[in-house]
Amino acid sequence: FQLQASGGGLVQPGGSLRLACAASGFTVNDLTIAWFRQAPGKEREGVSFLRNSESRTINADSVKGRFTISRDNAKNTVYLQMNSLQPEDTAVYFCAAAKGRKIISTLRAISTYDYWGQGTQVTVSS
Repeated sequence: FQLQASGGGLVQPGGSLRLACAASGFTVNDLTIAWFRQAPGKEREGVSFLRNSESRTINADSVKGRFTISRDNAKNTVYLQMNSLQPEDTAVYFCAAAKGRKIISTLRAISTYDYWGQGTQVTVSS
């Protein structure tokens, strides 16, 4: 089982990026999936979540209205569309997956997830 993240880079404030996380060995529609991020000197925090077989997304307050998590079952890939990026969004972004459906109150816990991608750097700077 593997998650391969990609799509990070350098973007100016107000710009957009789309991160991708390709899954192999399992089907993303069967999983609870999430994007986390970790800025230098800070703890890893969850930003966007999507439970298996659901279309409703859950987002942290810090990214609400700007970030959107989605999945493409045909490509077995998870995405994070990030708009209106700000310098405080600078971090290494990780995709994560957990088997089955998880209780909403557990989605932000790192321990909820069974699999992690390798991380992709997002830098927002002028």
